[in-house]
Amino acid sequence: MNFLRAIVTVSGFTMLSRILGFLRDILIASVLGASSIADCFFVAFRFPNLFRRLFAEGAFSAAFVPMFSAALEKHGRHSAKTFADGAFSILLVSLIIFIGVVELFMPLVMWVLAPGFDAIPGKMALATELSRIAFPYLIFISLVSLQSGVLNSLNRFAAAAATPILLNLTLITALLGFAKSQILAGYALSWGIFAAGVLQFAWLRYHCKREGLPVSWRRPELTPEIQLLGRRILPVIFGASLYQINLLIGTILASLISDGAVSFLYYADRVTQLPLGVVGIAVSTALLPTLSQQLAAGNETAAMRSQNRGLEYALLLTLPATVALYIISEPLITVLFERGAFSSTDSIATAWALMAYSTGLPAYVLIRVLTPGFFAREDTSTPVKIAAVAMIANIVLNLFLMQIWGHIGIAIAASISAWINATALGWILHRRKQFVLDKRLSNRWPRIVLASLLMGIILYFAGELLAPWFKNDEFYRSAALLVLVCFGIAFYGLIAQILGAAHWRDLKYLFRKSSEVTNP
Repeated sequence: MNFLRAIVTVSGFTMLSRILGFLRDILIASVLGASSIADCFFVAFRFPNLFRRLFAEGAFSAAFVPMFSAALEKHGRHSAKTFADGAFSILLVSLIIFIGVVELFMPLVMWVLAPGFDAIPGKMALATELSRIAFPYLIFISLVSLQSGVLNSLNRFAAAAATPILLNLTLITALLGFAKSQILAGYALSWGIFAAGVLQFAWLRYHCKREGLPVSWRRPELTPEIQLLGRRILPVIFGASLYQINLLIGTILASLISDGAVSFLYYADRVTQLPLGVVGIAVSTALLPTLSQQLAAGNETAAMRSQNRGLEYALLLTLPATVALYIISEPLITVLFERGAFSSTDSIATAWALMAYSTGLPAYVLIRVLTPGFFAREDTSTPVKIAAVAMIANIVLNLFLMQIWGHIGIAIAASISAWINATALGWILHRRKQFVLDKRLSNRWPRIVLASLLMGIILYFAGELLAPWFKNDEFYRSAALLVLVCFGIAFYGLIAQILGAAHWRDLKYLFRKSSEVTNP
């Protein structure tokens, strides 16, 4: 399948999901603001998501997709399905045991996750209750990730990319239908997470069945292939846990700073997740099965070209987003969240966190783009070692910077550690000659940087002109933000074309039939 078409497919559905996610968060901010109940819900929401990324998106997908793609390429569908069924069964049993243990010890877990909650009466107990409701979501979303790997390896990206939409629709429904008060909203959202997991699993099971590869239960058996999968998963679990430990440390430290600090970081991170999801996750999702299939077929030239195009598309879309988030952080947060229980003081605190997070956005995307270059070659240990160094740096920076800038220091530390990680990944791939910039990327990336900076300058002065609008009512603030965003996109598109950072003719690849494209 055309690599660019795959990226655009994933990006399109991810964009829709993120828009619905913003609507969800706008509603949450309006009802819960940055209150104690909001802090409790966000901890309950992050907890299963932390292990989802650890078990599923991080370790399991990184090891499973290359092996499934290779089995599909070399031995056909029957062999690939047998392998997927075995992996499904082992994963399900492991998750049931793990979740049972965590549910039993949830009060202790909450004390470790958010020790600062103990200072406010009832906050720790509420966080424990909401987390117990939401945590079984991990079973369904992990199995969803396995099914996504199957579909992506078949070059069927749309269904898996659309899956997060179900989560956002379910949470919006829960909030609108059952949020009669702040406390009820917390419970409704937690049960909504559980219900969304069931819906997402059923959705992808239907699509796998339609493709003739339904992943099914069979008696768990440690076959040689499953044992190999386990050996490859273990180092990636460790590596993924390092990244998740970074997030966990940030949450723990934020709970110690002030009431609401966890929420400030959450809302800022949600805005950052839009370009990260639309660009970084989309490129990595399309890149891993593509590289795995090309390398399994012995086509190193096509794999190198795919990596270059992946990085080019990522830079083309990420750098202007980074500059824009930094320049218009305050009006963006004000328009998105400042209503109801979310005050202007909350907007300013969240905007500063967004500025800090935005400086690390290119690094987060680079990590997503560069890591498949290791995983597709079945090297799971090198990214782990790099992540360990970045984690240590993050911990040291957190402890130092939070003393100076509070929750903003936590966001700055996360960005710096992400750059350490991304730089090391790129340097090692280049040293191994597994990633070398081709002529097209070498020519375009400086032009992309220049176009992004020029857009940032224009956005700054346009924001100054529209400043009075942002001090008006919600309609005028929203209109001013829309003007800024549309103007920034139009100017960047024009200046990128003039400077040669991108060409309109690249869009023709989106309309080519996949059968016409032999190499991405």
